[in-house]
Amino acid sequence: MSVARLCGYLVLPIALAFSMPCHAQPSKLQLAGYADPQGAISIQYNGDTIDPYFALQALLLARENGLDISPYARQWADWLVQRQKPDGTFDRYCRRGPVWAPCKTADADDALVALWLKFLDTMPAELKKNPVWQRSYQKSVATLSHLIDPVRGIYLVSPVYQHGLFMDNLEVLSYRPKPGGGTALLDTKKLARNIHTIFWDKQARHFLVSTQSGQDAIARTFYPDDIAQLFPLLFKFDHLPTDPHTYYEQWMHQYRAAWLMQSHADFSWGLVAVVALDHGDPTSASCWLRETRAARNTSHWIVTDEVARQILAHKGVTAAGPEVSCQ
Repeated sequence: MSVARLCGYLVLPIALAFSMPCHAQPSKLQLAGYADPQGAISIQYNGDTIDPYFALQALLLARENGLDISPYARQWADWLVQRQKPDGTFDRYCRRGPVWAPCKTADADDALVALWLKFLDTMPAELKKNPVWQRSYQKSVATLSHLIDPVRGIYLVSPVYQHGLFMDNLEVLSYRPKPGGGTALLDTKKLARNIHTIFWDKQARHFLVSTQSGQDAIARTFYPDDIAQLFPLLFKFDHLPTDPHTYYEQWMHQYRAAWLMQSHADFSWGLVAVVALDHGDPTSASCWLRETRAARNTSHWIVTDEVARQILAHKGVTAAGPEVSCQ
């Protein structure tokens, strides 16, 4: 996911306090309370659970938005690669005293493995000279290739769960295999077209969240239904029903109030604030900072939210004042 600098945006005067400095040097990511000395990164502040998906999501988001992840990247990679299973997948881990022990299988193998490959690609020099990482990379590509649905031309959640998820496939799409690598992965352009073909509901004019049947009979919720409609913007997905800016404005008009309420009962969804900044909407980003202030370092705040907060700070965005309407 990539977010353009605020510098250069034409932003109309608004009643909130924020500045827009251009940073010559990236700010260092700060994960005190999340990262331990061995390199493990927990989901929540001082948490006792690790889901590699969220740690990878957070580190990639930070790097793509101008934060220096070098204090954590190599240690995290070394920590996680030691725990990759023989079949190339990963578990989730729980703290048992001083030890992080496997306690659950991954929620979705396809997205997690793709993010792992994408993450290793951010350190090409280290990957080139590290045989342990290289073996993991090759194993991961093979694992991902085994999750291809040959009929639909998309990726399946896991060998156990034989259905495809819209958001997962967008995350896999964000990984770009090296040209000429001779891998058995789906062609990027074909995958993008197939994602649109399989998940776009022409009649309802929204993206389905899954290939599973019976979705119409289930009441829509913010997650997964509403947030799924925003995910194409996170990954610059080309197959939208309108131009990206209009698509963003329509989503924010329909779901902004629900998004800003999420931290009261669920998670804070800082990813949306980063997308807002990408689309020239610092007001929504500043509203998120204000509305989630009490959620930080609670059960409603995850490492990705912490990274989003630091990205906004790096780009000069501060919390909206009380006079700003965030409805």
